Amino acid sequence: MDSCVIPLRHGGLSLVQTTDFFYPLVEDPYMMGRIACANVLSDLYAMGISECDNMLMLLSVSQKMNEKEREQVMPLMMKGFRDAAEEGGTSVTGGQTVINPWIIIGGVASVVCQPSDFIMPDSAVPGDVLVLTKPLGTQVAVNAHQWMDIPEKWNKIKLVITKEEVEHAYQEAMLNMATLNRTAAALMHKFNAHAATDITGFGIIGHARNLAQQQRNDVAFVIHNLPIIAKMAAVSKACGNLFGLLQGTSSETSGGLLICLPREQAARFCAEMKSSRVGFSGALGQDGGAGDGQQAWIIGIVEKGNRCGRIIDKPRIIEVPYRGSVIGTQESSSNNNNASPHEVQLT
Repeated sequence: MDSCVIPLRHGGLSLVQTTDFFYPLVEDPYMMGRIACANVLSDLYAMGISECDNMLMLLSVSQKMNEKEREQVMPLMMKGFRDAAEEGGTSVTGGQTVINPWIIIGGVASVVCQPSDFIMPDSAVPGDVLVLTKPLGTQVAVNAHQWMDIPEKWNKIKLVITKEEVEHAYQEAMLNMATLNRTAAALMHKFNAHAATDITGFGIIGHARNLAQQQRNDVAFVIHNLPIIAKMAAVSKACGNLFGLLQGTSSETSGGLLICLPREQAARFCAEMKSSRVGFSGALGQDGGAGDGQQAWIIGIVEKGNRCGRIIDKPRIIEVPYRGSVIGTQESSSNNNNASPHEVQLT
C-alpha cells in the first residue's frame, strides 16, 4: 500500500520506509519543496505513524536552467522541503542530487518503530464510516490557474469562475498540499482507525478501491459525499468532466487521508481535527490556516461486499470555501441541508 514494513532482527522492531518524487506543479519553488516533503511523509501518516526518524532528499536539477535560475530556484525548493520536515519533527540528513532535463523533487522517509506504533490498512468492518481529511480538486485548481494565460482554455471555464476565484482556489490548493497529515495520523490511534490510505495520483475512487482490496473482511466502500475546493466542481463540469473530478478519478497531490473509522468515533475524530492547533499555516499570508485546525468529512460507509469501491450516482458535493472566507461550508444536494462537516448525512 503506502509504506513497506520490514521486521528487524532486534527487539521486535520494524523499519517502516517510503519514497516518492514528482515534477513541480506550482510556480512557487518554496511551496513546491513543502508539498514534496508533505507528500513523502503522508505514506507514513497513512499507517498511523506520526513520527519520522530521518529523511533523505532526492533532487534533480534541470540542465535547461542557467546558473542564475538554479541559484534562485533550487535553494528555495530545498528550504521548503527542510522546513516541512522540521515541522514533522524530523530532519533531512542527506540524499542525492543529479542533473537531467527535468526538475524533480522527492525523498525517502524512514522510522524504526514497534508494532503498536502503526496501523496495518486491512481491518475495516461493515458499519465503519469513511473519513477524508483534505478536500479534493487540487489538479483542477492548478490547471485552471495555468489556463488563465491560455485563451482557448480559459474561454471554456470563464462563465463559471472569475480569475480572482481561480487565484483563491490555487492558493487554497497549495496550502492544502503543503499541510502535513500528521494530526490525522495521531488521531487514528485515539479513535481506533481500522485502515487508511492517502489520496494521490489515482484519485479518491482509485485509492478507495485499492484500500478495499487490502481488507481481510468482505467489505465494500461506498462514497456518498465529495468535499471539493470551492468552484472546482463547476470548472470540471465546464470542461466536460475532463478531469473526472465528480467521478473520483481526478489526480490529487499530497491529498488527505481516507480513513475507516468506527461509526461512533468518526464525529469526534472530525471535531478534534478541527480543534487541533498543529500544522502548516501562514505561508500564504492568510489568517486561520491549517494551524487553527483542519476540516475532515464523513464521506461514505463500509458495507458488506466483495472488496470494491464506488461512488453513488448523485453524490453530495460539499463546496469547501477558501480559508479566511466568511461563508460557511456550502453543500449542494437534492435536499440542500446545512449539516456541519462532521455531521453530513449519508444518502
